[in-house]
Amino acid sequence: MTLLAVPIAQTRVENALVAVESASRQGADIVELRMDYLEDLSSECLGRLILAGKRVGKLILVTCRDQMEGGYRPIEQSIRREILTLALRQGADFIDCEFRNFQQYEVGKPILEEWQRHPSARLILSAHNFQGPFEDPAGLVNSILAGCPRAIPKIAYTARHINDCFAALDLAGEYPSAIVIAMGPAGQITRILAPKFGSPLTYACLDTDSTTAPGQMGLSQFRDYRWNSIRSDTRVYGIIGNPVAHSMSPILFNTLFDAEQMNAVYVPILMEGGYSEFSDFLNGLRSRQGTYGRDFHGFSVTIPHKSNALEYLLRQGGSVEPLASRIGAVNTLRIGYGELTAGNNTDYAGAIDALAQVLGTDRHGLHGKSVAVLGAGGAARAVVAGLCDVGAKVTIYNRTQEKGRLLAEEFHCRFAGLLPSTQVPDEIVINCTSIGMYPNVNDMPVSPDNFRSGMVVFDTVYNPLDTRLLKEARSAGAIPIRGIEMFIRQALAQFWLFTGRQANEEIVRECVIRSLSKTQ
Repeated sequence: MTLLAVPIAQTRVENALVAVESASRQGADIVELRMDYLEDLSSECLGRLILAGKRVGKLILVTCRDQMEGGYRPIEQSIRREILTLALRQGADFIDCEFRNFQQYEVGKPILEEWQRHPSARLILSAHNFQGPFEDPAGLVNSILAGCPRAIPKIAYTARHINDCFAALDLAGEYPSAIVIAMGPAGQITRILAPKFGSPLTYACLDTDSTTAPGQMGLSQFRDYRWNSIRSDTRVYGIIGNPVAHSMSPILFNTLFDAEQMNAVYVPILMEGGYSEFSDFLNGLRSRQGTYGRDFHGFSVTIPHKSNALEYLLRQGGSVEPLASRIGAVNTLRIGYGELTAGNNTDYAGAIDALAQVLGTDRHGLHGKSVAVLGAGGAARAVVAGLCDVGAKVTIYNRTQEKGRLLAEEFHCRFAGLLPSTQVPDEIVINCTSIGMYPNVNDMPVSPDNFRSGMVVFDTVYNPLDTRLLKEARSAGAIPIRGIEMFIRQALAQFWLFTGRQANEEIVRECVIRSLSKTQ
């Protein structure tokens, strides 16, 4: 079982004691006492902290990190060595020593001698690289085990890109007794998926103010990723994009997996770069179908990689939904055994289904409806494609006339330049621009004079939940449609494509509203 360790990184012992209790309440398995942070470093302080951890029933890991490998402040090596041996005498369950220091006779010998007197404790021998990956991480693990076979090897390096994580995941699969972490935002999947590989432990912080390594996640985030449910055969899904840190998709899909009692997890994939990096990532997974790669079954794809997903499928001979090809974007990838099986676009379906439900019809009921679409970007492209596919009469309004005209020509609809200040003749107005999005909540893409009673006004912006556009539309007697309706329905469509199951719409809605409410 993989244990979750929480570093206690306070500079004053009184604050550290409070943090130990907080870590216990929030579900930590291990409290890691980072003694290199403590200003009043002494045997008495160490004893108080170990006793506090034992009192709340937690395992104790003691580290006094060398500043060359991420330590908070410079401490003489003889003092750091003494702290670790003293920790063993005072009942610590784990101690962590840098392997490069342990190899020195004056460090390794006294630690080994003290460890022999406390055989139930565990020794972690660690190596850190904050610049990037190690040249030979497997060789480093072998060196640690050759020097001390009973030790737990810990390898932590900075992932400069998501593709740097393959070395960590490969190593975790080959050496399940080792702790392997790719640090930084791109490496978060190595922390989340640690239980899949049987890693002895991984690390979480109490909050964003108490991180001790780049990319360290909070305890609450681990719960959002169903961390305690991850097993060796857990199916993996995720969202590919840049940025992805504030995406609602992970908490939404993991909530659905939990409700459906599915053995699955949904993770963030921070994908910097362009097509080359995108292609390398998917090819990397496909080349590992004989190991953990076979458990990656699908991805949501967001900005800026939707066109890269389409290009990848076309180059690799995967199947692509015809309308996704017309839109020029894929936001849903499904992976089969050894090959990509399908690419879809659920953005247009989310918009069309939201409209149809409000009008009390199905998609075909939108045939012949006159619709004004504001904008000519990616969201507008998906919406226009879906509307034209069902036979709606679409007029595109856009500030950049050439871009709007080209989109209208491509989908054989009408372009009318800027939206007039007086009422438009269309039955439905859809805002596909980002105008009015948080934090610019007072902005509007059109004048309120455009609205009239009975008109449908749909804003694809979903943060805030009720944009100024929707509030003005409601005041004029128009029928407002929130942007979350499109987001919810595209997510429902993705869930069905991923799992073959119909998700509970109320669970999705409640999850989305709760998540958005935290940001407003």
